[in-house]
Amino acid sequence: MAIGATGPDASAAYLELGILLLALGLAARLAVRAGLSPVGVYLLGGVLVGALDVPGLSGPFIEFAAGLGVVLLLFLLGLEYTPHELTANLRTNAPAGIVDFVLNFTPGAICALLLGWSTTSAVLLGGVTWISSSSIVAKTLGDLGRLGNRETPVILAVLVLEDLAMTIYLPLVAALLVGGGFAAALGSVALAVLAAGAAFALALRHGAAVERLVEHRSEEVVLLTALGFVLVVAGGAELLHISAGVGAFVAGVALSGEVAGRAEALLQPIRDFNVALFFLFFGLQIELAALGSVLIPVLSLAVVTAVTKAATGWWAARRAGIGARGRVRAATALIPRGEFSIVIAGLAGASGSGELPALAAGYVLVLAVVGPALTRLSN
Repeated sequence: MAIGATGPDASAAYLELGILLLALGLAARLAVRAGLSPVGVYLLGGVLVGALDVPGLSGPFIEFAAGLGVVLLLFLLGLEYTPHELTANLRTNAPAGIVDFVLNFTPGAICALLLGWSTTSAVLLGGVTWISSSSIVAKTLGDLGRLGNRETPVILAVLVLEDLAMTIYLPLVAALLVGGGFAAALGSVALAVLAAGAAFALALRHGAAVERLVEHRSEEVVLLTALGFVLVVAGGAELLHISAGVGAFVAGVALSGEVAGRAEALLQPIRDFNVALFFLFFGLQIELAALGSVLIPVLSLAVVTAVTKAATGWWAARRAGIGARGRVRAATALIPRGEFSIVIAGLAGASGSGELPALAAGYVLVLAVVGPALTRLSN
């Protein structure tokens, strides 16, 4: 729809989006009053709206706004760290990343093999069960006021390690699915790793230049420059086959000092709006009719991997010297799966991998709703 357009199409789009946002606002009000994160409400709302097949909610605007929500969420998360704090945290918690992979990739891979699926499908489903949702976890921790807790750096380190591992995993499985062979897969992985390493090196060495770029007495200038900067970095990351979220996180790490606080305050309202649309859009992709045939594997995997992911968080927090209550909070915080799991399911769907996309969608829906609720109860 063109800017300034009028007529039936424009009025229908405004009405559909307006009614939806009002409904989300009222539902979020109830969730906040109950002391819960609104994430589950947004997801379930998306599932219900998707069943109604509303044309105005399937256009490119909603899809772009949803992606922008994740980018801004991870950018603002990166603002919480200086480059040196992040690198020290990642070095300290690297063993947790290994434990995380072993405990959470294995159940998905075994489940696929038990269902009689191919080895490639086993690798895909293992990825679905391995990766926690950075967006849901970050949103939940922010909603519950836990970003300053002692266990939070451990949680974020595990998430960042997972996101960085995706720079290797996603190009690898994409090459496997198209039959590009070992050489093509190795080339894609090497390019992604080099690009990610270069991004972190730039954040470490040239953060001051980024601050000078964004800093200005005018809040309008700070807002536009910071938003433009993160979108350029995220777009460049996507071109190099790195997640836009990883690029946005690195961009946030590169920006520190007083200007980081100003950028955070200015971008938070935009982030909140787009994050709500992201979770709504996420729910819209789930087809209820396709879930019936995979219900038992969905629930079984959800239970098993909720336990294994909780074990990962508990072990990582204990290793960092966190007390028992903090270990429990770390254990429950990592349970939700989300955006990367859906990306992997999308790759599977494009390759015609049978029931895997439906199983992944149902699995993510269960843990994306149950995870934040458990995180809230863990206190």
